[in-house]
This record gives sequence, C-alpha cells and structure tokens, in this order.
Amino acid sequence: KLFFHNNEDYKDIQEEDWMSDKRNIEEVLEQQQQMLAMLQSMYASLQNTNTSLQKLLEQKDAEIARLNEIIRNFGRSLFGQKSEKSTYVLAGQPLLPFAEQNSTLSPVSVEPTNPSEASQTTIVKEHKRTKRTQEEKFANLPIVEEIIDLPDDKKFGIKGHPLELIGKELVRSELVRIPAKYFLKKLFRNTYIDRHLDLETGETVIYKPSVSAALFEKSYASASIVADILSHKYVDAMPLYRLEQMYKREGVNITRATMANWVISAAEKYFQPLYICMHDELLRTDVIHADETPLQVLKEQGRPATAQSRMWVYATSKRASRQIRCFDYQETRCGDCAVSFLDSFKGVLVSDGYAGYNKLSDVIRAGCWAHLRRKWREAMPKGANTSNSLAAIGFEYCNKLFALEESFESLNNNERLQKRQQLSKPILEEYWNWLNNIGAVSGKLKEAVTYSNSQRKFLETFLDHGEIEISNNQVENAIRPFVVGRKGWLFSDTPHGAKASAVVYSLMETAKANGLNVNDYILHLLTVLPDKFETGFVVDDFLPWADEIQKQFALK
Repeated sequence: KLFFHNNEDYKDIQEEDWMSDKRNIEEVLEQQQQMLAMLQSMYASLQNTNTSLQKLLEQKDAEIARLNEIIRNFGRSLFGQKSEKSTYVLAGQPLLPFAEQNSTLSPVSVEPTNPSEASQTTIVKEHKRTKRTQEEKFANLPIVEEIIDLPDDKKFGIKGHPLELIGKELVRSELVRIPAKYFLKKLFRNTYIDRHLDLETGETVIYKPSVSAALFEKSYASASIVADILSHKYVDAMPLYRLEQMYKREGVNITRATMANWVISAAEKYFQPLYICMHDELLRTDVIHADETPLQVLKEQGRPATAQSRMWVYATSKRASRQIRCFDYQETRCGDCAVSFLDSFKGVLVSDGYAGYNKLSDVIRAGCWAHLRRKWREAMPKGANTSNSLAAIGFEYCNKLFALEESFESLNNNERLQKRQQLSKPILEEYWNWLNNIGAVSGKLKEAVTYSNSQRKFLETFLDHGEIEISNNQVENAIRPFVVGRKGWLFSDTPHGAKASAVVYSLMETAKANGLNVNDYILHLLTVLPDKFETGFVVDDFLPWADEIQKQFALK
C-alpha cells in the first residue's frame, strides 16, 4: 500500500511537473510566436522601406541622368557645332540601313524599299571655289582715282629739261570709309507779292512755293535719321540706349525716349496700312508657318513687369510667289491668339507640337520634322552612333527624309507629292514600326519617343500635300532676327512699343524675304509717304513685292 501510495504520489508530482513544464513551454512558444510576428512585421516594414528606397534611388538616378543630359546639351549648344545634319553629327556613320541583324537596338530590319535603290550612286556636282577679284567684290562702289604726282619744281631732269608724262602705274587699291555727316537743315521758302496788283486794287496776294509734308508734326525728325534708327535697331539688333551713345560720340544728342517715340509714330502712321495689307495677303495663301517666342513688356495694364508675353510670327511657305512675314504681339501664349490672327485662313498650318494650335478650326495641321530630329539629337550621348544608340537611329530616320526632300527641291508640287508617296512613305512606315518595338525608355529618349507618337498625325501630313515643307524652318529663320535683337534690348517698355516693333519687324523681314535693299526701301517709304498721306495713295503700290518697288530696290 505504501509503495502504491507513494507511486501515486510520484505520479501526481510527475504530472504536476509535466504540466508546469508544459505551461512553461507554451509560454515560451507564445513568446517566440510573438517575437516571430514582430520580426515578420519588421521584415515587411524593412521590405517596404527597401522598396521605397529603391524607387527613390531610381528616381534620383533618372533625375541625375536628366540633369546630365541638360548639362551635356547646354555644353553642346555653347561649344559644339550647331548643324543637325548627319554629316556633322554622325560623321563617318552610314545612312540607312544602320543596324546589324543581331543588334538589339533595331528590332525591325531596315532595308531599302526598292532593292534596285541600294545600288544606285548619287553623283554630286563638282564644286570649284574661285577667288573673286577686287572689281567683283566692290562692283557696286564708285571708284575714285587719286594721282600722286611730282611737285612742280621736281618735274625737270638732270640737265634742266622738262619731264614728259608717259603713263601712270597702279600702286595699290584701298577701301575708304567717310564717316556719316549730320547737319541741322532749316527749310526756308521765299514769299512773293504782286506789287502792281497791290497798287492798282489795294489787294495783297502772297505767293509761296509748296513744301513737302513733315515726317511728324512739330518734330525735327527727318526720313533719313528715322530710317537710320530703324535700320540699326531692327536690322543690326542695336538697342536704342547703345544707339544713343553712338550718336553722342558723333556729336548728335538724341535721347532714347525721343527715338522710341519716332519708331512708334512711324510704325503707327506709315507702316500700319502696309502691315494690314500684308496680313490680308497672308490669309489668302495656301500654307502658313507659325511659331512664337517670349517677350517681356514692362508696363502692361494689370500685369506685373516680370510677366511673360509673346511675339507670334507667321510666314508664307517657301514656294509662295509673295514672301510675307507677319509679327503679332500678344500678352499670352493662348491658342486663341492664333485663332484671332488666322481668322479666315483655310489652308495648311505648319507648326511645332504646341497644343494651342489645336484650337484652330478649318485648317489642316502639319508637324515639323526638324523639331523631332532636334529631340533625337538632344537624346544622343557622346560618341553615339547607329550601332550603340537608339537616338542615333531615330536621328538617321529624320535625316533620310530630309535627304529625300532635298532631292525633290526642283520638282513642282504634284511631282513632289508623287515622290513622297513613292519614296518617303515607306521610310515613314519603317520608322513607326521601329518606334513601336524599341521598348521602355527614359529621359530625353522618352521625350523623343513621346513627341513622335503624340505628333504622328501631323508629322504625316506632308505625304498628302506637295505644297508644304516637312519642317517649320521657314518661320524659325524669320523669327531669328527678333531673338537676336531681344538679347540686346531685353524688353519692350510699353505695349505700344511692342506693337510697333511687331509692325516694323514684319515690314523689314518681308522686305528681306523679297530680296530688297531694306535700308533704301524704308528710306523711300518715309520720304514719299508723308506727301502721299495728304493726297491719298494705293497701299499695294508700296508693298515689298510691288513691281515698281522691285525695280527700284531689289538687290543686284
């Protein structure tokens, strides 16, 4: 009994120990589970943190790459070559096709559409550079001969006999400049009276000759000085404050405020009627190029001086018989500005990818391949070529189209349209196929791809219109003198000044586009128009393309 009793006690004790151990183990397991849950939570949190940091790192890498691209393009714009032609950008690189069959850069095989074209040889016309003679260089200048002679007392020989002139020899030729002369011209006119009539009848009649009208009422401005100011400011890009200093060095004191008033008065009174006719003629054309550039105007009503306004520029096509350039100052870049200016236009509008032009109705939009080519150019790293850079391949596709356009230059519109359908369209189809298969990209490369896809409809317009160009370079060339001038004068003081500049730039650039001597043409307008305003005149007779204007002022 005692044994069994003790055994039962032992069992009870053992069971109690086992239960205690079990509870301890369960507590430990519960603690371990809590620890495991906590570790799992920490691990998940660390994973999230790691993912966030990886995304942040990728964003920073992308931002660094973007900033490096900006720095590279900025350095290229400052110190590199400016041409976008393949011969300069990808020197020594072949034209299409550009990638080997096993290249990962070109998933689409780029081969000539017509096999026979691969073996064609382009013959480039031989170019011989000839050095022009002095007579050819200065054919438009008068020739003044200066004879260097012996003094009269030296025209005797050793034995006192007078010397005989047998000829003259050319020693050298010199290009001479005589500084401009300024003088204050006072106009007087004689007055007459008929004394006999006065004595006989007592009636006094005064006779006076007619006088040409003043350029501006109660002003000492002449046509020549105002034409000189306009030429310096709008052709030579010289700001008025610098022109004021130049005149002062030559002994003429004209303040910049006075010059600004003369410019505005000339634009509003004499040039505005011509500008209106140019605008009307522009809207009657089939093709218009459009672009705009920033302009700061200090005293715009209700706007701070730092607000950015716009100078819109419109130009006729390269093939238009009458070349027109119209500048239009507006306070904003809103597309409504283009809608207002191109109110009755129904043709093709060539522009960049700015969405504001989408507000225009009843016009056909055409894109600019030069803008797209520039984006591929900006995306090209140093040492890029068609075997290691997607951007170089896209750049070469653009060059291929421009090379074809150059070969179409001598064709008429219908012939050029046929050639575009035959040769350019296959290249364009290959380009879109290649673009759809290049995969994910970033940075400047992504910008070029996005621009291509978003502008595809407009970039293909030239395939259906032989009268348009594939780029917007026509108006970009017209806007360049304004941009160069803006670097000097920086801003316009008032909206009146900005509008006047738009009118003057329009007339100047249109005159240059029609092959006129701009200085002589402007001087003629300011000389003749004051009298014409008194009697009336036909504005069309004074436009840059008028027959008589062309006869008088066309550059030889």
